[in-house]
Amino acid sequence: MYRNKYRLIIPFLIPSIGLYIWLVIIPYIQSMYISLTRWKGLRKAPEFIGLENYRFMLQDDHFWNALRNNAFYAISLPIFTLAIALFFAFILTQGVPLSKFYRISYFFPQVMSIVAIGVLWSFVYHPTIGILNAFLNMIGIQNPPVWLGNPSTVKPAIAGVTIWQAVGFYMVLFIAAMESIPSSYYEAAEIDGASRWHLFWNITLPLIWDTMQTAVIFIMIFATNMFAITQTMTEGGPSRSSEVLSLLLYQEAFLSSKFGYGTAIAVSLFVIVLFISAVLQRLMRRETLEY
Repeated sequence: MYRNKYRLIIPFLIPSIGLYIWLVIIPYIQSMYISLTRWKGLRKAPEFIGLENYRFMLQDDHFWNALRNNAFYAISLPIFTLAIALFFAFILTQGVPLSKFYRISYFFPQVMSIVAIGVLWSFVYHPTIGILNAFLNMIGIQNPPVWLGNPSTVKPAIAGVTIWQAVGFYMVLFIAAMESIPSSYYEAAEIDGASRWHLFWNITLPLIWDTMQTAVIFIMIFATNMFAITQTMTEGGPSRSSEVLSLLLYQEAFLSSKFGYGTAIAVSLFVIVLFISAVLQRLMRRETLEY
């Protein structure tokens, strides 16, 4: 019986497995090889140099600066994005009037192009014509900061845009998980005198934990990228204070024609993402609650 089953399944799996090997596995192997070479990306064959690119990377101040910037986003984005998304999701599942309108409004930034969002918020943050500084001046705050021109404010400013853009997606994700919880659980807890906070902490959060785990991993992977929004808003400036690893590898590979070194950064970024995902899955693992 089992042999007949596998004979039916294997012919359908072979094309997809072959496509995956061709489009994913082979490019990974090629990237790992290119990271061990010196190559300008033109016709000349890559020159094998072993681990020289990785040794240079460990001594490159720009690499460590970009890694620190990614670490800032990896800490700040999950905390604020998921906390705000959880708050909105819980409120909008409590029978709030016009909840469907609010869901659409909060989700709307998610359907916009990230490049368009970067351009839009660049005008919002503009020191002279931006609406944000105009509002701060209106309420009496003189000499507001140059948000994207000051190394101390540029990363929080970009993080704020990213949080604004991403909250809607995770809110919808949490709403879908919350609405699958049987209402009888809440009714029984309310009869026992449970407050809204106790309902959330003791019923909602444990029952959406699997969704929470997925959301944390998604936003952490996003935080290790940050290429499009950073390139659009600051191009890594001022003075590389907002440069991230994905932007650094782009600059090294495509602007400086150091494809070997740029690929070494890309491989390192891949290993970092893989390590973070594995650690998060390990730390957030818990017994699945069935309902």
